Amino acid sequence: MRREFTGRHMLAILVGGFGIVIAVNFYMASQAVSGFSGVVVENSYVASQKFNTWLDESQAQEDLGWSLELDRENDGRLAGLAEGVPAGARVTATLRRPLGAHETRDLVFASQGDGRYISETAIPDGRWIARVSIASGDDAWVDEQRIE
Repeated sequence: MRREFTGRHMLAILVGGFGIVIAVNFYMASQAVSGFSGVVVENSYVASQKFNTWLDESQAQEDLGWSLELDRENDGRLAGLAEGVPAGARVTATLRRPLGAHETRDLVFASQGDGRYISETAIPDGRWIARVSIASGDDAWVDEQRIE
């Protein structure tokens, strides 16, 4: 015996189907938001007003001609080879995890001579984003690098 397909059946199918789609979207959105540890400005209008200043600061930093490339040593410390950096410059870094846990670490680097710098402490294994800062007098240089 066959039952008649009514409007109530169609309504149940539509409500069930859209309910599943909406539930999956809410789940995926909550996962995306909870795993995002990126940098967000608090007020985009204020940030837009500072954009030209940021461009000028970026050009001034580029004009310094400084660079520093980081690598992980076998003992877990970070080592960097600097170019153009004056002697006595202070090298620091703030590390954060790119995904998942909101873990951060602050590192101070000691000069080894010949443009080599090494962190005073080791970091745990895994992926990191390092925001490296070099300061010498009134001059400052900042860069972000991925550490695998």
